[in-house]
Amino acid sequence: MDKGKNYEVKDMSLAGQGKIKLDMAEMEMGALLKIRERFKKEKPFEGITIGLALHVTKETAILVRTLQAGGAKVAITGCNPLSTQDDVAAALAEEGVHVWAYKGETTKDYYRYIGYVIDQKPNITIDDGCDLVSEIHSKHPELIPNIIGGCEETTTGIVRLNAMVRDNALKYPIIAVNDNKTKHLLDNYIGTGESTWDGIKRGTNVLVSGKTVVVAGYGSCGKGVALRAKGMGGKVIVTEIDPFRALQAFYDGYEVKKMDDVAGVGDIFITLTGNKHVIKKRHMEKMKDGAIVANSGHFDIEIDYKGLKETAKSMREVRPLVEEFTLKNGKRIFVLAQGRLVNLSLAEGHSSTVMDTSFCGQSLACEYLVKNKGKMKPEVIELPEQVDTDISLLKLATYGVKIDKLDAEQIKYLNRWEEGT
Repeated sequence: MDKGKNYEVKDMSLAGQGKIKLDMAEMEMGALLKIRERFKKEKPFEGITIGLALHVTKETAILVRTLQAGGAKVAITGCNPLSTQDDVAAALAEEGVHVWAYKGETTKDYYRYIGYVIDQKPNITIDDGCDLVSEIHSKHPELIPNIIGGCEETTTGIVRLNAMVRDNALKYPIIAVNDNKTKHLLDNYIGTGESTWDGIKRGTNVLVSGKTVVVAGYGSCGKGVALRAKGMGGKVIVTEIDPFRALQAFYDGYEVKKMDDVAGVGDIFITLTGNKHVIKKRHMEKMKDGAIVANSGHFDIEIDYKGLKETAKSMREVRPLVEEFTLKNGKRIFVLAQGRLVNLSLAEGHSSTVMDTSFCGQSLACEYLVKNKGKMKPEVIELPEQVDTDISLLKLATYGVKIDKLDAEQIKYLNRWEEGT
């Protein structure tokens, strides 16, 4: 481990390779670079410290550079013990960013690093999963009066934040960047749909065609994963608790069943729910010999990994982050990435193109917080629809795509009610 006054990373000699990856990422993130150009001129974050607990990837590094261009002091750590790209962390450290992260963090280091970010006394927090916000509220409430607000990147974090609101525990405003259309619909549906399979394929090299794929959860992430499984020739079965989403899955042509009924049928199981123990010990005991189990929800609790370790007869790592568990009945189950995010543990997460729109949202959300300082209640806030429109226009421009505009007659029609058939 390499340590300095303002960093702790795996290996500083990886910085050169990390910078090459950042150059490649920037080629795909033209919309965010346009925002960076404006931030460089306007300096909206002058005198402001922004603390981040995000996946330390090449795309996140481009967000860091954008916030710095706007005048911010940035401190960052990871939001998942297995998602950090060590060469990117080294590159950020070499650029002078306060960064503490390495792939394979212990739980102790994970929270120690969050503590280091908190020690920088951030005025704005950017979170992916709500661990940074939770630690501030539970252990450092004295910092809250100087916090303008925060931003949350993922569905799991929004669920936790809404629980804080219900308990009257949330003490500063949080913008639900996750709920931007340019994040939720693109990042979750397109990004997770592709990157989940990238992780599974890199980890196992399994042929999907002809396999039965069980997708647990049919939100935006589950829809993307199911669609791509179908496209690769897999037979898809969806499990759901929400009646409307179950109906959507049925109308999309998938079988919809209970996990108890499909545990012995599936070849590949993928959880994308944000909930706990969606795949339980009893489900794994029913699985076929050679079944593959993966998670693409935020935390490592969707699969009862701990319970499996306790009941398995033996376990061995057969490929990096691919563990073979032999059960007492003699069947073998392969669990990917210790039940953590398979797309960021065994692959590189979402493509730079997808994260371009998501991190446009984070950048503009931080700017919105600064502009509206002191005007917002301690609740979960959605950005105005115009922000999504602006991000979409920026991204379309990177592709050279032009769209139609309403003419005067059409605007008049849409604003009147008298004209009918």
